[in-house]
Amino acid sequence: MNHVVWSQWDDVEAPSGITVLGPATAPLDSDAIKDVTFYVPTYMSGLAGLNPSLEMPNLEYLQMPNAGYDDAMAFRREGLAICNARGVHDISTSELALALTLASLRGVDDFVRAQPEGRWLQGPRPSLAYKKVGLVGFGSIGQTIAGMLTPLKVELIPFSRSGRDGSYTMDRLDEFLPQCDVVILILPATPETHHLFNKERLALMKDGALLVNVARGAIVDTDALLAELHSGRIRAALDVVEQEPLPSDHPLWQAPGLIISPHVGGNSSAFEPGMRALLATQFDRLAAGTRPLNIVVEGKENL
Repeated sequence: MNHVVWSQWDDVEAPSGITVLGPATAPLDSDAIKDVTFYVPTYMSGLAGLNPSLEMPNLEYLQMPNAGYDDAMAFRREGLAICNARGVHDISTSELALALTLASLRGVDDFVRAQPEGRWLQGPRPSLAYKKVGLVGFGSIGQTIAGMLTPLKVELIPFSRSGRDGSYTMDRLDEFLPQCDVVILILPATPETHHLFNKERLALMKDGALLVNVARGAIVDTDALLAELHSGRIRAALDVVEQEPLPSDHPLWQAPGLIISPHVGGNSSAFEPGMRALLATQFDRLAAGTRPLNIVVEGKENL
């Protein structure tokens, strides 16, 4: 079967049987997109990138450029399968998780604020070495984070829904949470994970612990986190928040013990080569009559 694909790159290569479209050849506000069967929204385009799928009556596959796909669920319809970008963001997001963790523990945020004033903030800081690190989520990115942390002499305590690959099941999270010096969140946003870290669960974290969220903002109850930060009991580093972009007057900006990065975990120079490699694999499979990889939502009937 021939397929018509649309991605943000007009020059992406594809085998015989695959017609490639992009912004130059088929603007998303043109009738040309009606023939698209495999659509890849432009990375970081949000709802604006997903909306054109509604104008693609022949669409069979919605290939998300993210590992998460919660925002695509509103665009489900009969016969449309959703694929995620599993593997594309592993290294980039893991790098940021490690960077935020080290920056918070070693006081890099304090050093940056002190630099314009010429203040020399000498003194001991916590090290990541010999800490217990809870990894909440142990999929592709979680396991990559674990690989980066392993040489740093930490004790890893991973959690997943299935308990696969030596991780603990999520029902044991509260049992181990009070032991963790650092807790890194890298799990999908689902109804079950919404405000998973609420007032009660945040209260279980040990005094002085660090919470790092590189997953989805809705996993953490913002009001409950603000209360904990203002108490000084825990610290946090967030790449994601419940309201994005975060308004300039939001109290999180002024919260003590907090580092905020603007949802840039996967938005690095590593994205394009990783995504192009995934698309090359997907197009080869389509040309061969094989279903693409990473289907996370089947095209159900009678939705």
